[in-house]
Amino acid sequence: MGASSQKKPYFGMTGTMLNVWVAVACTTAMTLFGYDQGVFGGIIVTDSFLQTMGNPDSGLQGTIVSLYDIGCFAGAMITIVFAERFGRKKWLIFGVIIMSIGAILQTSAFTVAHMIVARVVTGIGNGMNTSTAPVWQSETAKASWRGGLIVFSMIMNIAGFSLSNWMTYGLSFVSGSISWRFPIAFQLVFSVILLATVPWLPESPRWLIAHGREIEGTEVLVALEGEGATIDSPHILNQKLEILEAVKIEREQSPSWGAILKGKTGNTGMVKRLLLGSGTQWMQQLVGINVTSYYLPLVLQNSVGLSNTMSRLLAACNSVSYLIFSFVGLWLIERAGRRKMMIWGAAGQAVCYALISGLLSQADGTTTRGQSFGAGATTFFFVYYVFFGICWQGVPWLYPVEINSLSMRTKGAALATGSNWISNYIVVQITPTGIQNLGWKFYLIWMAFNTAFVPLIWMFYPETSNRHLEDIDKLYRDNQGLVFVLGCKEAYQTERPQRFIDAEREREEEVKRSPANHDVKDVKDEKSVGEVEHTEYTQTSMK
Repeated sequence: MGASSQKKPYFGMTGTMLNVWVAVACTTAMTLFGYDQGVFGGIIVTDSFLQTMGNPDSGLQGTIVSLYDIGCFAGAMITIVFAERFGRKKWLIFGVIIMSIGAILQTSAFTVAHMIVARVVTGIGNGMNTSTAPVWQSETAKASWRGGLIVFSMIMNIAGFSLSNWMTYGLSFVSGSISWRFPIAFQLVFSVILLATVPWLPESPRWLIAHGREIEGTEVLVALEGEGATIDSPHILNQKLEILEAVKIEREQSPSWGAILKGKTGNTGMVKRLLLGSGTQWMQQLVGINVTSYYLPLVLQNSVGLSNTMSRLLAACNSVSYLIFSFVGLWLIERAGRRKMMIWGAAGQAVCYALISGLLSQADGTTTRGQSFGAGATTFFFVYYVFFGICWQGVPWLYPVEINSLSMRTKGAALATGSNWISNYIVVQITPTGIQNLGWKFYLIWMAFNTAFVPLIWMFYPETSNRHLEDIDKLYRDNQGLVFVLGCKEAYQTERPQRFIDAEREREEEVKRSPANHDVKDVKDEKSVGEVEHTEYTQTSMK
């Protein structure tokens, strides 16, 4: 009996427990992302690091930090070209290995050139991870869990960010290079967890079925469902039918990248969805989060006038507040929906940056009055993180996965992630110089962006909460000219449209009446659809 148990896939786990372990792997990848994103904020103001690197000026500091984002962008672009043929799991493992090599190179750096190369290598691995983990999580999760799991992954991203802040603060009291080398090396702990969990977990059932491996894909659906489900269960057969329908339609309509770039796709809905998904990531950077995520200690020192130690301490305290309030987003994500959360968040963040700018214009570190204005500005940096943590931390990573079709999901998620990293690079590169040259006026830029995003989201962004991934495909097939969502209730309502619920019930009833016939037909169709789709994808990628 013991030997038989060992042979069971996933160590015999099914249902909720198996979903939890997939979530553990995906959240660990995003925690590593958050840790790596936050760790340099404390390192860039560490004396030992600055001395080792030859005391770089503000421009070179920005370059050292921001070239990591160029690496992330490269990793996302590599994902677009190659990831689909390898699957979600293998590609994530590749990313973890590359990121680990980068962490080792960073830890051992003694020159600016060495550190820059190491940062780029680390970024490539992280770009691959962040393009893949949300897709894998979304394609394995139940529809009712999907939003919450992705948001929880991003909450753990904040936990990683918070951990890096506290670690660099604590080690700031230690002399020597260990004060910055140890925090960088600590990334390898997350890599070990990922390499110990990802290999034995299930591949995405949607990826398997789309690539002609219908038996494996169906078995994964059964394992993820648990609760006594079998390959003949109506609910499992219904899920498989939905996936097959999406694969077949998208195989017929999926354009090459050349056609997309030339605007000759024959499917304007697909292009719109790519733009919407990428747009959320552009907006996440342009709301100003990485002005402070990478540089909050520097911001508090240079803009507010606080000491190095106090700036580090407040940055670490802010990360805890950020983490606590982000759990509110976990509760709101399905109740409020994606649209309302982004609109409320952008409005609140615009107000925060307006007040930060106004208060900093009167702040100085020499008079009691000036210090009071500085304290007020610091307060609104904290409030800004409350709005961002609740409303904007998770949605831009979830939305590109949900809005794109099955055949474009990996491409769309990677393109969105690439958009995130290239805009991130711009923000991180200009921030030290912007703070130095513009002072309080620098923060007005981010106020303006947040203000502009409120009507933009309200007019153009459809709701994706409480829907199956295939529901969005149907929405765009039935509304080919959909641009302004306000004219289509199904596009903006938070609840799942009733016609999708009714269609699902009808399919399940039909499957119950003749499950055997459906199963035989579907297996045959699945194989041909999957094989053709895989061949066409390979040809498209080569083009």
